[in-house]
Amino acid sequence: MPAGRLILASASPRRRQLLAQIGVVPDVIVPADINEYPIDGELPRQRAGRLAAEKVVTVAANQTDAFILAADTVVGVGRRILPKAEVAQQARDCLKLMSGRAHRVFTGVALMSPDGQLRQRVVETRIKFKRLSNPELADYIASREWYGKAGGYGIQGYAESFIMHVSGSYSNVVGLPLFETRNLMIGSGYQI
Repeated sequence: MPAGRLILASASPRRRQLLAQIGVVPDVIVPADINEYPIDGELPRQRAGRLAAEKVVTVAANQTDAFILAADTVVGVGRRILPKAEVAQQARDCLKLMSGRAHRVFTGVALMSPDGQLRQRVVETRIKFKRLSNPELADYIASREWYGKAGGYGIQGYAESFIMHVSGSYSNVVGLPLFETRNLMIGSGYQI
C-alpha cells in the first residue's frame, strides 16, 4: 500500500496509462495551470526540467501531505524547441523539419514528497525519422493524430512507422520515462 496520497499534476491520459503499467494509480488528478512559453535562450532540456518543476510547485501551493508528480515533454531539433501542434500547419512544419534526420525528446519528471522535498530528472531519447514523402505527410496530417502533441507526432500511433531508430526510453517519448519515474518515487518514499 502506498505511503501517502499521490497527486498527478497532469491531465495527460497517456501519463495515467503509463503509471498504470507500473501499478500506480494517482489518488487525484490536478492539472497545473502554468505559462509554458519558452524563456529566451532556453534549451529543450532546460525547458523540460523547468516546466515539470513549476507544475509540481504550482500544485503543491494548494496541497499538503501528498506526493505530487508532474512531467513535461519537449521535442528539440538542435537548440530549437518544437511546439505542441495545435493547427495542421504547425504539425506539417515540425514533421518536415524532422524528416530524414534525428531529433531529441526530453521529459522532465518532478516529484515533491509530503515533507516538501523536490526531486527531479530529465530523460533524453534520440529518434531518427525516415525521409517523409509528401503523400505520407498528407496522410499523417489528415489523421489528426498530431493534435496537441509535442513536435506534432505521437510515437504510439501511425507516426511510429516513420521511425528508423530509437535510442533511449520509449516510454519517455510517450510522455513519462517509467524507469526513472519509478526510481524517483521509490527514492522519495512512495511505496509501489
